[in-house]
Parts: sequence; structure tokens; C-alpha cells
Amino acid sequence: NHIDYCGGIEKAILLANEYLQKNNLHLSIEIETRSLDEVQQVLSAGNVQRIMLDNFMPQQVQAAVTMIGSRYETEASGGINLDNIEDYAKAGVDYVSVGAVIHHAVSLDLSLKAEIKK
Repeated sequence: NHIDYCGGIEKAILLANEYLQKNNLHLSIEIETRSLDEVQQVLSAGNVQRIMLDNFMPQQVQAAVTMIGSRYETEASGGINLDNIEDYAKAGVDYVSVGAVIHHAVSLDLSLKAEIKK
């Protein structure tokens, strides 16, 4: 959403870096990519610390890692579970995010809201 709102990957990276510099903040920028084309756009723009490969298949992750080399940290995310995590790890990324661990969690309302009876 941030990328689409900003008008593209290059513009999103530029605006994020301008904001950090303007506010004297020393934070890392991680950008989410949805295709190898978007990975190439990030490589052309630069100025990030980590590239997230979202909903890539393990073979696509491996291709992206080859494109990126050691220039940036890499993270695979989306559709990863205990059955396929090893395939993603073998693809060479630095980090693997597994949301499946919490997707089955049941929420418990601890808001402590009180009802006033009249």
C-alpha cells in the first residue's frame, strides 16, 4: 500500500529516506517486493537495508537472492509454513518470516471494559 500510495518503489524509497534525514532518524528501511521485476527496481534505486520477497516460490527466492547478492539483507515472507520452511531457507535468504505460527491463535479480549448499570 505504501508503495502504491507513493507512486512506485523508487518514489517510496526516496520519500522514506528524505523523511529519515529530515527528522534525523537512524532507522533501517525494509521494502517489500512482489516480483523479480520489483526486486530489480529496488536494486536500481538502492538506499534500503533489507528486501522482503513476499509470496515468492522457493525457486523465485533463489533467483532474487542471486540478483541481490550481498548488497542487501533478504527476507522471505508469505505462504511459508512448517512444511516448506526448509525449502525457503535453502534458497539462501537471510531471514524467513512464518506467519502461520500465529494464524491459528485464538484472541482473548483483555480490554477490561466495564459496563455501567443505571
